[in-house]
Amino acid sequence: MSEPSSQKLHVAIITSGGAGMFCGACMHDNTWTRAMMLQGAEATLVPTYTPIRVDEENMTGTPVFLGGINVYLNYRSQLWRKLPGFMKHWLNTPWIINLATSFGVSNDAHELGALTVTLLEGDQGVEGEEIEALAQFLGSQLKPDVICLSNALLSGTIKKIKEHYQGPLFCILQGDDVFLEELGEPYRSRSLELIRNNVQQVDGVLVHSDYYREFISAYLDVPIDHIHKVLLGINLEGHDGTPDDRRDEPFTIGFFARICKEKGLHNVVQAFEIFHKAHPDSRLCVGGFLGKESEEYFHETTKNLSALNESYKYWGSPATREEKVAFYKSLSVLSVPTDYHEPKGLFVLEALANGVPVVQPAHGAFPELIEQTAGGLLVPPGDPQALADAWEQLYQDQDYRLQLARQGYERVRQFYNAELMATESLSFFQKWVDAAGLRQNTPQLTPDP
Repeated sequence: MSEPSSQKLHVAIITSGGAGMFCGACMHDNTWTRAMMLQGAEATLVPTYTPIRVDEENMTGTPVFLGGINVYLNYRSQLWRKLPGFMKHWLNTPWIINLATSFGVSNDAHELGALTVTLLEGDQGVEGEEIEALAQFLGSQLKPDVICLSNALLSGTIKKIKEHYQGPLFCILQGDDVFLEELGEPYRSRSLELIRNNVQQVDGVLVHSDYYREFISAYLDVPIDHIHKVLLGINLEGHDGTPDDRRDEPFTIGFFARICKEKGLHNVVQAFEIFHKAHPDSRLCVGGFLGKESEEYFHETTKNLSALNESYKYWGSPATREEKVAFYKSLSVLSVPTDYHEPKGLFVLEALANGVPVVQPAHGAFPELIEQTAGGLLVPPGDPQALADAWEQLYQDQDYRLQLARQGYERVRQFYNAELMATESLSFFQKWVDAAGLRQNTPQLTPDP
């Protein structure tokens, strides 16, 4: 293969807003876009469904496509589908979508099954006009060198995009299965069938962990050599916590993730009830977005913690990066003991970046993160006693806790910084762009992973 071209690369990432919540996938996509731009590339972050919500500079640079209000009305009303575009597309204005989502538009998978199917059906479903608008924008106006869809639920756009665009097209998967598994039947099976067919059309599927590479290969019936692991990284700006001794402070356990059953808040609560009996001076701090669909779960899970008074605090969803960092800096250890097999684990990197060690279940991407960072401990999944025992070890051996904190702090900066993520992904994309230029003469050419 020839050496990668030095021409300025233009990467378009098609991301999905989280209906007003902080979404790990769109926050990753925003960081990724910014980091590639800082490396000298041209990068465009294209929002779909709703505007994204992030705690750093918002890098989206285009209108919202497949606007959530129009998508919903197209699905619900045949009359609405017949209206000309100029009468409908004003509803894709970000402030209007944000206003609508502020009234509690649900992203609960149970309620979105039929709508998910029609989106995945692409131009064969009722969203053909919206998908065509996105495809024309990408192929005729933006004209990037590489396009990357940020989730499998956008795969219904692939066929149309490829009609307007001839360059490399990828799909990065960041936890799509958790949404799909919550869909009721027949929507789950039909959605999986459509996604499996759709992703066969992309040049490659991208993931962030060896675990997820193996899982997605089986889950979506994609050949393993069609799936490429790309580096996960975070923007370290503002993460100014340090590995402190903290012996004179109450031992504080933290949970920071979206509040839902699959993220394992119930596991933390059960383990803390065990730990707190032995150490009444210990504290539990919980942070993360709480959607309406999870309110009952949250209140049922935490109902006994109110009796602990100052030993328990719910921080809510921090509105800014500064508030999120302040949360991490208040902790002695972070644990997000998911039931779901996490494909990346940004909260692990963020905690370590602020000098806070972690205790995590030994499944999903966590073993890889702990091995690379040496910043925490692994425990058997779904075992509150084992989780409490690991906290006990760090409580009793503060020097060891500090050692883990220092190792994680240093290695996140060494191995998981946004600059390195951008450099490696741009190199990967450039090889595909160069190879695509040669395919006119050698159609069988495939770049090295």
